[in-house]
This record gives sequence, C-alpha cells and structure tokens, in this order.
Amino acid sequence: MSPARSSDVLVIGGGIIGLVTAWRAAQRGFATALVDPEPGGGAARVAAGMLAAVTELHYGEETLLGLNLASARRYPDFAAELTEASGQDLGYLRCGTLAVALDADDRAHLRELHALQSRSGLESEWLSGRECRRLEPMLAPGVRGGLRVDGDHQIDPRRLAGALVTACERAGVVLHRTWAERLTVVRDRAAGVVTTDGGELTAGQVVLAGGSLSGRLAGVPEDVLPPVRPVKGQVLRLAVPRRYAPFLKRTVRAMVRGSHVYLVPRENGELVVGATSEELGWDTTVTAGGVYELLRDAHELVPGITELPLVETRAGLRPGSPDNAPLLGPTALDGLLLATGHFRNGVLLTPVTGDAMAHVLTTGELPAEARPFSPLRFGATALTEQPA
Repeated sequence: MSPARSSDVLVIGGGIIGLVTAWRAAQRGFATALVDPEPGGGAARVAAGMLAAVTELHYGEETLLGLNLASARRYPDFAAELTEASGQDLGYLRCGTLAVALDADDRAHLRELHALQSRSGLESEWLSGRECRRLEPMLAPGVRGGLRVDGDHQIDPRRLAGALVTACERAGVVLHRTWAERLTVVRDRAAGVVTTDGGELTAGQVVLAGGSLSGRLAGVPEDVLPPVRPVKGQVLRLAVPRRYAPFLKRTVRAMVRGSHVYLVPRENGELVVGATSEELGWDTTVTAGGVYELLRDAHELVPGITELPLVETRAGLRPGSPDNAPLLGPTALDGLLLATGHFRNGVLLTPVTGDAMAHVLTTGELPAEARPFSPLRFGATALTEQPA
C-alpha cells in the first residue's frame, strides 16, 4: 500500500454535488481532496438541467420546496461566480417554463398543481390553450391549457460539471482519479479511504457524495449507510437545424397519459427530451421502449419533433431517498458527513448544497435551511435494501 496522503476534507464522489462541496471547502481554506475516477461524470451527464422549483412542486414536499427555492434564488450569483472562477460558459438561461395539458384529466391535474402553487405563495399564471400556443407556436393544436412560470430557468449540467472541475483545480483541490474502495475508521471516527489502486487517503473530515452509489461504500457501519437507491432515467438529445430555429423558446413540460415528459431547448441548438423514471436497480440500459415512449409523448406535445435528428440516447441513475429529499451533514459516525440523495433536484440544489456543506464543515452545524435534511432523520430501520 502506498503512503497515506492527508487533507483536511476528503470528498468521495466527483459528480456536481461532490464537486461543489470540494470547491466551497477549498474556498473556506480547507486543504481539500476529491476521489473519483471521472470527476464531472455521474448523473449530471444525463440530467436535463431544469431549475424548476415551482413546476416540480409535489404534494407532501413543502419542506423540500423551501430548500429548492433558497437554491433557485442563489443561482444567478452562483452561476456568475462559477463562470468567473472557471472561465467557462454554463449555459444558464432565464427562459422560463411552460407546463401544459393535452386532455381533460391532465388539465385537472395541472389545475390542482396551480392551486397548490398558489397556496404555497408561488408565482405561476394559468393560460388557455390558445395563449399557450401563442407563446410556443410548435405546440400541438390539442393543448387544453397550461401554467406559465417565468421564474423556473435552466442550466446545462454538462457545462456545469466541467466548470466545477476547473474551479476545483484552480482552488487547489487535489483530484484522485480512482475509486474509493473502503472507508477507514479509526477509534470510532471516519479517517479517510483506501482506494482501488492501493492508495490510502486520510482526512480530518470525510464527505460521502457518491450519488446513487453512496449506500455501497465498504467500511461504513451498517447503521450509518445512507438509505439511497438508484432510480433510472432515460433521456434523448435531438439537434434543431437552423431552419427550424427557434423551435422552442422555453422549457415545455407536460403530463401525457399520466407520464411526465419535458423538452428543454439549449442555446447551442440541442433539444433535450426526458425523462423516464424506473425502479430497476443498477440497470443503465437504454431501451427501445423508453425511447419510444419519450418520442411518442413528445410528439403528441410538439408534433414537429419527429423532423429533428436524434443525436444521443442515454440512461443514468438518480440517487433517490425515502422522502425524495437530500441527506446533508454529519452522520452518527464522527467525522463522516453526507451530501447525497438529491434525487431529481441535484442540479437545482447545487448552490445551496455547496453553501450548507461549507458551513457545516467549518462550524460543525448545518445552516437553518438545511437542518430538516440531516441524515439523522432516518434511523437504521429506514435503510433500503442495497442490491448485491
């Protein structure tokens, strides 16, 4: 085994959550290291990048809404800071979102969502089908109504991840491009990891930010393993030829026969269509059925989509938790903190997660907005069964 290399903070996982945690820790003056074979990979490679605190509101998630809104408010300054720190464009667009309904049942569902948004003090405007088509002429004639949410924006997660890697490197974060094989525990305290290449990394504090893999790290006591499971999502990318531009001016999403579909137009001419949600363990196969369902539903919403070239199909794993909310902060094992379980809100929650983790690493306490998301809210009985 090679000699141990030490740091103040060691982050396990190089997705956007691990990267933003490492970047913010380094900015606070911590000697910071991150271990991941491919920093900037992970679920961000598949995510659409919708910053949709309002249109993604779900019943029973009002506490999570507060965290989502806090992060959304920070995004303009966060994006500007990261752009300056990395010298890279993030593809951050304040384009707004239009959620539409195609039949009476979907319209009733959308009306209920509008009522919930209004009760929650959120800004959204109900539009008739004709008003929706006036905003987005490519919409199908059968659109029955919709919600205009100007405050829900978007970012390109791949650019975000790449910029965070650069910002980490410029801030002095040491990137170990290998897998963390096992957590090291010394005298009932997390002390670092052993890597698959035989290295030993030690640290004063260890942050487990491994996304859907967070519950599989060897060496973590069973009662401390995060109850995180993989939730599969398939996504398509199409190219919009110049003759069709602008195809869509804002993110368009809908419920089609009970299934969610969204179309996210990028400024570079790409159109992202997603996303399925499947509880299939660790399977990341792109299936004909998944592609068919996405194209079928998107075609009902925007018929012209079938004229566009299909340039990529991909599947990834979101890190789901029992209550669909993240696990942030100290665990029952001294020295081990979590930043995982963000499920469908990882991109949206990037700014507030980075701030919360930097605060707790510095002070030992979570800031007020993150306290409801302590890993300690789940006891050992809440642990999900981890696939073999």
